[in-house]
Amino acid sequence: MKRQVRKAVFPAAGLGTRFLPVTKAQPKEMLPLVDKPIIQYGVEEAMASGCDQIIVVTGRGKAAIEDHFDVSYELEKMLEDRGKTDLLAVVRQISDMIHIAYVRQKEAMGLGHAVLMARELVGDEPFAVILADDIIDSKVPCLKQMIEVYNETGCSVLATQVVEGEAISSYGVLDATSVPAERNGRLFEVHNLVEKPKPKDAPSNLAIIGRYVLTPAVFEMLASIQPGSGGELQLTDGLRQLLRTEKILGYVFEGKRYDTGDKLGFLKATVEFALKRDDLGADFRRYLKALGL
Repeated sequence: MKRQVRKAVFPAAGLGTRFLPVTKAQPKEMLPLVDKPIIQYGVEEAMASGCDQIIVVTGRGKAAIEDHFDVSYELEKMLEDRGKTDLLAVVRQISDMIHIAYVRQKEAMGLGHAVLMARELVGDEPFAVILADDIIDSKVPCLKQMIEVYNETGCSVLATQVVEGEAISSYGVLDATSVPAERNGRLFEVHNLVEKPKPKDAPSNLAIIGRYVLTPAVFEMLASIQPGSGGELQLTDGLRQLLRTEKILGYVFEGKRYDTGDKLGFLKATVEFALKRDDLGADFRRYLKALGL
């Protein structure tokens, strides 16, 4: 019987250098998108996709993530005493959200190493990996779409997106062929993965995005490969090794992706998420129009 995907791993040990100086003392995962930290969007997506256990791979200076998802007795007592029941419900919802475990990555040695750090907590079952920087707005959660593909096929699934032109060189890229009869042409069988190719060398325009559903066999592959560029253990290298023994699928998800690890992407996401809010959208739209841009 196929095991269910119940656990989601969040690599969160990176230094967030693209957002310095604000990330000097604050984890990039805690940067607010309107009024929620980036990582909370990913945790909520995992929950809505059927995951009931979250594993956060943290590093030095990331205590704010643990504090955010923990109970805050003093804050809750103050809100209760002042009758601020709406805010109290918001705060309690965060700490009641889900079971979260933390594992420490002592050195930032790459995404593959971060995933490998979660091996003991994941065990011998399929699992998801969510990169909090990638926020995906969709009717059906992106991860849920991918888990449905995994449930049908039993194969590891990589979220992919069509990226045109020079920008493709910023991504891992799939060498893949379409499985046209499945999922309205959104499914691809992966033959190889190329990390950040030059545009002329890219095998396709299918970029890997920060959502993965993986079989536990990937841990053995990550443990056996050598560090790649920059002395880091690359997840792409582990997946390439996995391809020798298992089929891997690429899935072009339905939804809009925002790269909040990029300053411009972060600003775009902030504006668009604010405009969608019932409590902010109308006033914010009027303000933007008044700027006469």
